[in-house]
Amino acid sequence: MAVVVPAAGLDPCPFCRPDPDRLVFEAPLIRAVWDKYPAAPGHLLLVPRRHVALWPDLTPAERQALADAIADAQRLLEARSSPDGFTIGINHGVAGGQTVPHLHIHVIPRRSGDVPDPTGGVRHVIPARGNYRALAADTTDPMA
Repeated sequence: MAVVVPAAGLDPCPFCRPDPDRLVFEAPLIRAVWDKYPAAPGHLLLVPRRHVALWPDLTPAERQALADAIADAQRLLEARSSPDGFTIGINHGVAGGQTVPHLHIHVIPRRSGDVPDPTGGVRHVIPARGNYRALAADTTDPMA
């Protein structure tokens, strides 16, 4: 298993010792923290307690604990603010947008109208490729 450990002298991993004020809930293998730079109010991060960089490096028990925590996070956020939906995702590797080399799952509450057109959801990470319905109707699109 590939475990990334911060080099000596660098800032410690923000998820290995999270700020207690950001802690939302904990379980034996994972913890939930408020995102320091939320994409929307209530943005949570689900983090394995063990410092591990990528999904394949997790144990089966850690994967299950994270999956269970997604449902727990959604219930908590629904009780707090009744969002209309959620965007849930992982940035895997530098090319996938991962900036902290400690795996974390984003649970982002969504509200109707928070963006003009939410069609395609996470597909918007590639500019102009998010709305697959519009792309399918456009026969001039060279990437279709």
